Amino acid sequence: MNVFIVYAHHEPRSFNGAMRDTAVAELTALGHQLQVSDLYAMRFKAWTDGDDFQKRIRPDFLKYQNEQKHAFETDSFSPDIKAEQEKLLWCDILILQFPLYWQGLPAILKGWIDRVLAVGFAYGGGRWYNSGPLRGRKALVAMTTGGLADRFRADGLFGDINWILHPLRVGTLNFVGLDTLEPFIAWGPASIGADKRQEYLVAWREKLRMLENEAPQPFRNLADFPDPKLRDH
Repeated sequence: MNVFIVYAHHEPRSFNGAMRDTAVAELTALGHQLQVSDLYAMRFKAWTDGDDFQKRIRPDFLKYQNEQKHAFETDSFSPDIKAEQEKLLWCDILILQFPLYWQGLPAILKGWIDRVLAVGFAYGGGRWYNSGPLRGRKALVAMTTGGLADRFRADGLFGDINWILHPLRVGTLNFVGLDTLEPFIAWGPASIGADKRQEYLVAWREKLRMLENEAPQPFRNLADFPDPKLRDH
């Protein structure tokens, strides 16, 4: 199995760093092939601009999605985008690993999504959800939070974690065709003791051992939504 980890944390000695190292060791020991994009170490560009394209339709006015479509058709994305897209096509499972920032993604990971999951390559022309170009692959969210689990319940301070992750799971990963697995969440690792952190790493190894056979979460099917305009997105 080919596994692609997109890792978004600035400190290698953090608990996120420990999770990444655990994943690399465990997946390698299991015989899987592995690629890791350490976005901070790569200094991956988080913003969109005209430099994302080697050829432009309109050098004088940037309409980003039109330029993405043109770059896909002419194979003219910038080299950093092209490299990440090739990793996505290579993988069977994508792991997005990050700390939850402001109930969302770190900017560098959001930028990776904005730039890499481009029109033409990842969606467009009626290809989305069950007809998305990345269909047949799975995605796993592996994340840490600042608060403990009781703050992320429906009646908790921050609300249901599934509601918080809905834009990423349904609006992004499912949108481009990826099946999602049940996320792995380490709740408040900075607020717990070393023993509990080790328990999380043990549970993380167990999760990784089950990746190949784990059933995905429910998925949007366009056939359940009869509006014909949905076919032309």
